[in-house]
Amino acid sequence: MTQLPPAETTPKYVQYLRVLALGFCAFIFNTSEFVPVGLLTGISDDFNITPSQTGWMLTIYAWIVGLMSLPMMLITSRMERKRLLLGTCSVFIVSHGLSAFAWDFQSLLISRIGVAFAHAVFWSITASIAIRVAPPGKMNFALSVLATGTGMAMVLGVPLGRIIGEYMGWRMAFEAIGLAALVITLAVFHLLPELPSLTSGNLKAKVTSVFSNKLLFIMYLAVFLMFTAHYASYSYIEPFMIQFGRVSSGFTTVLLLTFGCAGIIGSTLFGYFGDKFGAPLMIASALGMTVCMGLMAWSVTSQVALITITVIWGAAMILTILAMQARVLGIDASASDIIMSLFSGIINLGIGAGAMVGSLTIDHIGLEFVGYIGAFVAALSMAVIVYIARLKLPPAEISGGGH
Repeated sequence: MTQLPPAETTPKYVQYLRVLALGFCAFIFNTSEFVPVGLLTGISDDFNITPSQTGWMLTIYAWIVGLMSLPMMLITSRMERKRLLLGTCSVFIVSHGLSAFAWDFQSLLISRIGVAFAHAVFWSITASIAIRVAPPGKMNFALSVLATGTGMAMVLGVPLGRIIGEYMGWRMAFEAIGLAALVITLAVFHLLPELPSLTSGNLKAKVTSVFSNKLLFIMYLAVFLMFTAHYASYSYIEPFMIQFGRVSSGFTTVLLLTFGCAGIIGSTLFGYFGDKFGAPLMIASALGMTVCMGLMAWSVTSQVALITITVIWGAAMILTILAMQARVLGIDASASDIIMSLFSGIINLGIGAGAMVGSLTIDHIGLEFVGYIGAFVAALSMAVIVYIARLKLPPAEISGGGH
């Protein structure tokens, strides 16, 4: 199998196009994960089920990604990277075709399971591919492009998916994602060279070392709790606003867009202040998320209050992710691939647990209580984060990541 040609034999613009194509892949994959949040009501109405029942689609998806991220990385560790990426994208595309033509909720769940497996493989290989195909000395650029693709999925992907769902039906939203994936897969096929696996023989030793690090798993606990808290509330923000808050459908879309844009604010703040004030930012962002979720039910009486809480919540969420990512990478830089695969898995386990907690809250207490439950779990996470901050661990330098 041919090796990646030396950088100097490949035009610079082609190297940049390769990275940008992978960034667009990241956008599409993460849009697919997030977009059901904006489509819950439409899917629920179509299959005559409640939003809490539809929310199990988020839980199953996230748990598959969470549980399979590391195993899939190990299983595929010696496969040629380009062929593996193209195969992963193919599963993603076919699964979205099934989503668009799902005849009942069970068939939609099956299609989402296929997407989830593709998602797990994608994030276990894409960062290393981006670094390899980027221009020399542009590793941080490659990682930041992937991070931008992930961020833009929240900024544009979710509201765009919701707009398509509103005017053309939720099926068309999934079909649009599948068609976009087909286009970018063809681009990846033409742009990427063959990329033999570079997995070294000590991978299992690294896994053993990571799993024996108790401090690392304390950090993972904080991440798990915070994502459980966030998605207990955020997963059901559409029905919460429309059914409980009596907010218009159009303003709900504006809120989702505002939340995503606020993430850019959080990312910028971390870029400027993360190195010097990492621990205070980590605590402040956790506190901000806790307060915002606790005020959800109160804020629906005022559009100004809703926008304010959405901005603080969105910025705090990204700050928390970046601050915790920097901390876990600072534990063992030599095992960053394993650590980040687990980090991605823990995030998705939290997403799944949060969607489940929100669903149970709606069924047994009421839709209006999802914010309070999220705030309670966030307070537990904040206690763990305060403990981590007191350890004064040096953060690693990061430029981005994905899940």
